[in-house]
Amino acid sequence: MGEYQDELKKIAPATQELREHIPEVYEGFATIHRAVYQDGALSGGLKELIAVGIAINKGCLGCIASHTRGAARKGVTEEQMAETIGVAIQMGGGPSSIYGPQAWDSFKEFKERYG
Repeated sequence: MGEYQDELKKIAPATQELREHIPEVYEGFATIHRAVYQDGALSGGLKELIAVGIAINKGCLGCIASHTRGAARKGVTEEQMAETIGVAIQMGGGPSSIYGPQAWDSFKEFKERYG
């Protein structure tokens, strides 16, 4: 496993336990997730890029890992990811300049795995 795959696995047990206590919340979130990330006027890959930019600005490593994985699975290119990270850094300043490279590493890890 890679560092960012491990990041997702690390939160899985607590997520599963919490899901048992509030299943309706997680079912609702999963329904929204499926609806949002399918192709529409915007491709699913572009939507994942938007989510990566937000995750960088929020400083959420789990979100970065999840959405860079989604982007890799949907065929996002390195150039598209790099430009997205550039926009996130411009909009978020110093903190985003720290999370941006982490998003880049995460994307490369998942791109290697999912092609």
